[in-house]
Amino acid sequence: ACIGVFSLVKIYQHEYIFALWLMFITVVIDAVDGTLARLVNIKKILPKIDGALLDNIVDYLNYVITPCFFLLVKPGMLPPEYSVFLIAAVSITSAYQFCQCDAKTPDHFFKGFPCYWNITILYMFIFNTSAATNAIILIILSILIFVPVKYVYPSRLDYLTESRILKILMHICSIIYAVSSICILISYPNTNIICLSLSVAYVGMYLFLSFYRTYYP
Repeated sequence: ACIGVFSLVKIYQHEYIFALWLMFITVVIDAVDGTLARLVNIKKILPKIDGALLDNIVDYLNYVITPCFFLLVKPGMLPPEYSVFLIAAVSITSAYQFCQCDAKTPDHFFKGFPCYWNITILYMFIFNTSAATNAIILIILSILIFVPVKYVYPSRLDYLTESRILKILMHICSIIYAVSSICILISYPNTNIICLSLSVAYVGMYLFLSFYRTYYP
């Protein structure tokens, strides 16, 4: 939560790369915090603390509010005449996603687009897409929140496959994705084609697996 607030500060100060670094850190923390909590049996240690509720609050800050603020503050990210509508659409549809009782399915998938808005704006920023293109992307992804596709939960692969080898390969791919994202941010404003290609390839693989497991469980 603290890093999310610092991200907002850096966006306000127009230090966009610094903000993206902080947003990247929040994604890494989110990827491991649940695993660590289960590892130490945090429910037993702090029985009166609702970790799931706290996780949702922090995730809404990091995955929705911070990216929306980025889109509003950085010039050229959105068409000025539609910016309020687009931010409202993202905020409201994301709130719906977070409030669904079955937002996470019993077999540990996300139902509907899992509000990866921070990752979305990273690619908008790196590819320097036009405001009109960004608007179209935001509308499509907002609609996909209501489409019951089962998106892979990267840190919980037990229900994705029973193959230990495939699980290891998925974790390796996730690490490669993280490293490639770091290289992309380090290289900016230059473009590291290899790292960018690896990053986009991972996103493609993630979407393929999600749609495949939805229709071929």
